[in-house]
Amino acid sequence: QVQLVESGGGLVQAGGSLRLSCAASGSIFSINAMGWYRQAPGKQRELVATISSGGTTSYADSVKGRFTISRDNAKNTAYLETNSLKPEDTAVYYCNAFVTTAQNTGLLRSYWGQGTQVTVSS
Repeated sequence: QVQLVESGGGLVQAGGSLRLSCAASGSIFSINAMGWYRQAPGKQRELVATISSGGTTSYADSVKGRFTISRDNAKNTAYLETNSLKPEDTAVYYCNAFVTTAQNTGLLRSYWGQGTQVTVSS
């Protein structure tokens, strides 16, 4: 039905930057909010940033001023620009999207990607 595929993770030194991408594909009618979450080893998954279909954004306090979420509605893709990375940003980053499919335009469902690893060395 709907697939979310993240890319752009990797190993970077503290202070560096990475640009994560999340491409949605499948039988998509519309995409509502999109968001990025992360999960570090031994910790719960936490919200990093969200963006509405209209472009309104919100961020976790820990990433404000360093991370920027954006989206290209024509490409069904969300991005997370990560700057001034810190070792504590190390985690698997997951993309989430609320989607209505062409088969059921009246139902909004949450979909998740498989995650992309971000590792920040000190």
